[in-house]
Amino acid sequence: MRILRSKDGKVLASNFAYLSLLQIASYIFPLISIPYLARVLGVDGLGKISFAAAIIIWIQTIADWGFDMTGARNVAQARDDRKEVSKIFSDIFWSRIFLLFCSFLVLLFLLLIVPKFRENYVIILFTFLYVPGHILFPAWFFLGLERMKYSTILNVISKLMFTVAIFIFIKDKDDYILQPVLAASGYLLSGGIALYVIFVKWKYRLYKPVFRTIIFTIKGSTDVFINTLMPNLYNNLSVLLLGFLGGDTANGIYYAGRKFGQVAYTVLNTLTNVFFPYLSRKIEYHSLYAKFNLGVSGLGSLILFVFAPLLIRLFFGEGYGDAIIVLRITAFALLFTNMDSVYGQNYLIVLHREKLLRNLTIVASVCGFVIAFPLIYYFSYIGASITYMVSSLLIGVLPMYYALKIKKQFS
Repeated sequence: MRILRSKDGKVLASNFAYLSLLQIASYIFPLISIPYLARVLGVDGLGKISFAAAIIIWIQTIADWGFDMTGARNVAQARDDRKEVSKIFSDIFWSRIFLLFCSFLVLLFLLLIVPKFRENYVIILFTFLYVPGHILFPAWFFLGLERMKYSTILNVISKLMFTVAIFIFIKDKDDYILQPVLAASGYLLSGGIALYVIFVKWKYRLYKPVFRTIIFTIKGSTDVFINTLMPNLYNNLSVLLLGFLGGDTANGIYYAGRKFGQVAYTVLNTLTNVFFPYLSRKIEYHSLYAKFNLGVSGLGSLILFVFAPLLIRLFFGEGYGDAIIVLRITAFALLFTNMDSVYGQNYLIVLHREKLLRNLTIVASVCGFVIAFPLIYYFSYIGASITYMVSSLLIGVLPMYYALKIKKQFS
């Protein structure tokens, strides 16, 4: 109660309200568009979209380089120093532009040498447009300043435009190519507006790029980048393997089964994002935050498991019945991935224990990588679901175990 009555409490409440609005939008808009896309594009169309997105997630992770977390933390800790905040923003902005250019070259190389990528080069390149839009929209900066009002408004407008555009422009199976274009367009527009607010309204400065500073900035966030990248060994690799071994249909089923868990995680990530800058300043309140967050995520996992048949049939239709088993296998991954957010991002990273978290994530991800090949080869989308569940268990429990050990040292 004392927290809620304080100035920090009011900021937390405000940010929670705005981020809740954003996550409600993130929940509602997909629930409006997914049933339409599932029926118009079919399982194969969703499979192609999922395959391209899995590739671009790797590229986006390279361009992000962990700055969403380290940038928000550093801004939160220096937010009263306008010059320092401008420097942090500038260093990260130019570093991400440099990484965007490098990652695009890697993508072009893969399109040339991998036949499966070359067959789908059009949707892959269109999906890549999401990455510059993501870079231009610095959600991490608004989060670090604990001023989520602007980020929420711009995000909601972007998602609304994207959802409306889906119903206007996507009319048959061949229009699957437009889905990533429409998504990227909304981000590019909202990113331009966000930069206007930062530089014109708030008067922050963008300093000239210095190559040596860019390299130093990238190096400083490398441990968090590895921690973010490694889960792709079992997560998005599963989608790629399904594309190669099972085809678009298997990917479409896996996409449908995973979608509700992804949406639920996005909603629960509200608490993670709201408390990250606050805990960066006041880590002593972590236990209270952890109990509430894990309780909600555990309840969410149970709901997904029990209501899996209803959710799949209601939003995807009868043709997606095989996705029910995917949702039930992966339902409790919501709890485990949220453990990683609670004890990894919002505890170990806050305490600058990035290397420890990196090592734990590597162990969990390598285990997922090893089991992915045989499971997906023999059991297709069910094998991918088991891979994700086992890896999520490891990636959640390991940070929690070591975070609790560290807590005992301070108590």
